[in-house]
Amino acid sequence: MEIAKQLIVNVVGAVLIAIALNVFLIPANVFASGFTGVAQLIATVVPLSTGILLLLLNIPVAVLGWIKIGKAFTLYSFINVVLTTFFLEIIPIIEISSDLLLNAVFGGVILALGAGVTLKVGASSGGLDIIALILSRKSDRPVGIYFFVLNALIVVTSGLLFDWERALYTLVTLYVSSRVIDAIYTRHVKLTAFIITKNADKLKEAIHNQITRGITRLPAKGGYSQEEKEMLMIVITRYELYELKKVIQQVDPSAFTNIVETAGIFGLFRKEG
Repeated sequence: MEIAKQLIVNVVGAVLIAIALNVFLIPANVFASGFTGVAQLIATVVPLSTGILLLLLNIPVAVLGWIKIGKAFTLYSFINVVLTTFFLEIIPIIEISSDLLLNAVFGGVILALGAGVTLKVGASSGGLDIIALILSRKSDRPVGIYFFVLNALIVVTSGLLFDWERALYTLVTLYVSSRVIDAIYTRHVKLTAFIITKNADKLKEAIHNQITRGITRLPAKGGYSQEEKEMLMIVITRYELYELKKVIQQVDPSAFTNIVETAGIFGLFRKEG
């Protein structure tokens, strides 16, 4: 049942991404973020479609993700990329509006809807998301800078290839996409989970089996019930949120969990092994 749900959501997400590109962004020469935007840019100078280029760019990343991250997340992310390529090839490129602002805004919103629902079932639209997760597991440095650098290159390159007005509308698309994903899921790269549980030992082991992160255990006491409990504190990336939720629901469905956005951290942000 869970696998069917993930596959269905992946299909829906891929269709939305393909519609955003072929109906709004590609006809207007306005560019998306990440590897999708890179594929769009390359497609303007080589005789290959955006969908095929997106697939080719993601193959080495998927191999790296399979080795470094894990099979489930990488597999579903790559399935999303393959589906997106398929729908990009069968959905015709049509221009329903010549207004650049409308194309930038609607393209950004629909693209973010596709990416956001995919994130909610424990996958991603591939590319930069997988690279960011690998970097976050191997480095204590913030990974947001990698998103910023690549997206800045996309904006500058679009300005050089076309005109700076297109570059400004690309910025509009990037901003709209980030706000919509934030509303659907979370755009924050790092999150902190505070989990109040009566089964701390069992839950700690289950989390460690799924997520490569350290956990801090703190004593806690119910204000009303006076029950003795423990609070587990763990800092994760947004890509690990789905797995964390699934583990908590399986081990201790009655646990109280508070997820907060983490602006920055100091110290070691990984646990090897």
